[in-house]
Amino acid sequence: MRFQMNSGLMQHAIIVAMSYEKGSKGASSRIRDYTPTSAKAWKLQTGNAKAHTTFLRETVMPFIESQYRASKTDRTFVGNSLGGLFGAYILFTEPDLFSSYILGSPSVWFDDYAILNIPLTKAKAKIKVYLSVGEYETPAFGERQDMVAGAMQLRDRITALSNAEMELNFAVVSGASHATAFPTTAIQGLDWVYGIKRK
Repeated sequence: MRFQMNSGLMQHAIIVAMSYEKGSKGASSRIRDYTPTSAKAWKLQTGNAKAHTTFLRETVMPFIESQYRASKTDRTFVGNSLGGLFGAYILFTEPDLFSSYILGSPSVWFDDYAILNIPLTKAKAKIKVYLSVGEYETPAFGERQDMVAGAMQLRDRITALSNAEMELNFAVVSGASHATAFPTTAIQGLDWVYGIKRK
């Protein structure tokens, strides 16, 4: 984002990156904390999204806001794959925790598409959602899951949340696989949320 911000093309923003839990091996804490339901078929622990959301709300956000010139109302969640699934969970359960969401290639397939059955909570304030997926994120191009179909199902579910206070932007990243779609998703999504519109 540095070039866009320094060029006056994007509002200034603070980027907060969350690491895996200290001492965790591999992606075990990511799988545990970003999944909304407990999937018995998985060897690693799953289903801690609710507690992780509480951690963000009660620990991370107050710390950032006490240390930096961070807004308490203008926050954007950015997540990809399981991170996109986690973002969808927050959007459905505590939508006003963030003012905008950038969800890249979300793992909608996790636990037999359980995310699509989570009850929806209506947002109280205006919410912007940028959802995207790579064109080649399907079994036909070597992916294990049909991420395109999953993203479209999530799009339809988010549309059910839509009211005058919600704006959804859905995009398919041309020529991109699961491994390559996210950089485009991130910058296009951030530009859509924070870009200074040209006259």
